[in-house]
Amino acid sequence: MRNSRRSVPLTLVAGVVLLYSLLPLVWLVINATKSQPGLFRSFGLWFDRDFALFDNISDTLRYDDGIFVRWLLNTLMYVVAGAGGATLLAVMGGYALAKFDFPGKRAVFAVVIGAVAVPGTALAVPTFLMFSEMGLTNTPWAVIIPSLISPFGLYLMWTFAEQAIPDELIEAARVDGAGEFRTFFRICLPVLAPGIVTVLLFTTVATWNNYFLPLIMLKNPDWYPLTLGLNAWNQQAGTAGGEAVFNLVITASLLTILPLIAAFLCLQRYWQSGLTAGSVKE
Repeated sequence: MRNSRRSVPLTLVAGVVLLYSLLPLVWLVINATKSQPGLFRSFGLWFDRDFALFDNISDTLRYDDGIFVRWLLNTLMYVVAGAGGATLLAVMGGYALAKFDFPGKRAVFAVVIGAVAVPGTALAVPTFLMFSEMGLTNTPWAVIIPSLISPFGLYLMWTFAEQAIPDELIEAARVDGAGEFRTFFRICLPVLAPGIVTVLLFTTVATWNNYFLPLIMLKNPDWYPLTLGLNAWNQQAGTAGGEAVFNLVITASLLTILPLIAAFLCLQRYWQSGLTAGSVKE
């Protein structure tokens, strides 16, 4: 009975948090089905009599010579190159820091912890000044290169590899004649899969939602990610005569979050498989 009484307030709190999290998504889905006049007739949590979702999607993809598709491809490029590269570097660096001893390891640990505490926005302006001197601003490299560094991902893989990979496993591989690269890629990498997926999800979300860095780095709309493109459309919708794109902003916002939802749904089984790793001790 005591556990039952405890679960009631926790369930209520969880329900409130779930409602708070899903309400904006529900609002977005409902209003993405409305035509431009329908938004002003029933702007809220209820459907309009005209179902215009597919028309809105078609208009969004064709508006301004299909610039939304270009922004989507740019964002995918930044995610694959930036988040993918950041995950690879975090996995390799975390494994090396966890399983190899070398002089200055404590100093590296202090630097990584300090880097985790520094927000990315604090480094955006110095990064812009440095990239400006190198002639890399207003190019995709100005977004990709900074995205390759993920101190939190490195720290996460460091701690995960330290617990997930027994030293005996590496020693057995070395006794069997396996080199360091073969040991890492053939033996240790599958064990690190849950941690890799976790870091990949974090870096993917961070790169997909990155706004401030592209804002100061990019001037050419052809290189905009979705975040900057949607902001440009939103500003256009707020001007006189720009109300015609308001429904496109809502529909584009829905299309923007769908790939992230799909990524979480596809990768959650790999993520969940690592939640109980090491929980049973023989």
